[in-house]
Amino acid sequence: MVEAPSQPKSAVAVKPAPPKPRKLPPYNVVLLDDDHHTYDYVIRMLMKLFGHSWSGAWRMARMVDTTGRVIVATTTKEHAELKQEQIHAFGPDPDIAHCAGSMSAVIEPCPA
Repeated sequence: MVEAPSQPKSAVAVKPAPPKPRKLPPYNVVLLDDDHHTYDYVIRMLMKLFGHSWSGAWRMARMVDTTGRVIVATTTKEHAELKQEQIHAFGPDPDIAHCAGSMSAVIEPCPA
């Protein structure tokens, strides 16, 4: 008796793993000091724009006053640019008559 030919074994298709999504590099939003804004202004701005607590915003206001700069957020480049624009658009300090406008901020790549 002749055996029927065996069915070919079906090959299991192995799908390659999808590439892992690359994380976007982080950027720091750095607030720069000037002599035209009060602590109250800085604290109010940091609480409103970044959601910092009063005590956290006060520490940042103190740091920018003593060191000339403070990192207020670390995020994606696009979000950092948005936050920088919001700082620049926050307006003058109402408690200082000669205040001409908002504070300044820069964005910088976060060191690896």
